[in-house]
Amino acid sequence: MPTLDDLRRYAVARTFFARTTLLGAVYQLGGFVQADPLRAPARAQDLTLRHRVKSYRAGDLERRYPELPLQEDFFVNYGFLTPELRALMHPRTARREWDKARWKLALEVLAQVRALGEAHPAEVDAALQHGRVKNWFGGDSRLSTELLDGLHYRGHLSVARRDSGTRCYTIAAPWAASCDPQAAMDAMADALVQKYAPLPAATLSQLISMLSHAAHQWHPLRKTTVARAKSRLAHATIDGVDWYWPPAEDPSRGWRIPAKVRLLAPFDPLVWDRRRFELLWGWAYRFEAYTPAAKRVRGHYALPLLWRDQVLGWANLKVVDGRLKHELGFVERRPREASFTRALEAELAAISSFLGLEAATRGRG
Repeated sequence: MPTLDDLRRYAVARTFFARTTLLGAVYQLGGFVQADPLRAPARAQDLTLRHRVKSYRAGDLERRYPELPLQEDFFVNYGFLTPELRALMHPRTARREWDKARWKLALEVLAQVRALGEAHPAEVDAALQHGRVKNWFGGDSRLSTELLDGLHYRGHLSVARRDSGTRCYTIAAPWAASCDPQAAMDAMADALVQKYAPLPAATLSQLISMLSHAAHQWHPLRKTTVARAKSRLAHATIDGVDWYWPPAEDPSRGWRIPAKVRLLAPFDPLVWDRRRFELLWGWAYRFEAYTPAAKRVRGHYALPLLWRDQVLGWANLKVVDGRLKHELGFVERRPREASFTRALEAELAAISSFLGLEAATRGRG
């Protein structure tokens, strides 16, 4: 029977596998890397991949995307998916289906993308002049852009590349006939377990429920999928919490954790589930980028600080005059051993290299 200490070391060891190729890392992460547009000091997908891909530099995923068999799409959240995982979700229906009038406009957009071959939203808007609409969060956006997003979600379009961060679309290849729905849901659940294990029971259920966004057409299967996942996964109850992980893995085998400092993206697989985070490390991490500045506790884009197998603080990073500056915070106190200081300096130097900067400057904390 593993202990909570075993689960913590296991969680760290299995997610920080030996660095590999970009594509290999995405496969080892369950076939999916979450994306986020904020850059502080780099985007979340880059901060995630830098720990797992050899010689990775900020922006490599976007630069190499056109040559890789990856696709941007919606899974339990938005990100970069392997073709095998994406194929499990399509053809996909939407929670709110369009009426005939909206579909008429969408088909005009689809025809324009087909005519262009590869379409920037501004090109589609200029050609069709659909005007502007209120978007889902109350702002103002181009109707053609909203329709492009909707067609992408429904599997009619694929993202060909990014132009200064803006998605450029092509017509998606025809989807094969849908596989067995329950088999597809089981496979997607397994991908989530591969990425986020070990998982508390509540998080396992939450993630499988989120598959309603990935494949809304199979929303009624979510409860059955949870039960089937629990029946085939390895399981233990520790301090009253049920935990699940892949059956071929052994959390108590004696994982070795290197004496390294790692600064993690807010959506890194190790910290994504705040429930699991608090169970494993005993304090609550919150993402505060959208919290009013006066109410922030740890900072705009605080990166959890992992030392060996303990997340014992956080760092806020920024680039000033071409150099990386940092501010640290700790839940209790800063480790006093020299090995921590050396490991922290090595991590900051690695981030500077990842960002293409000069050596890191000393900061506070």
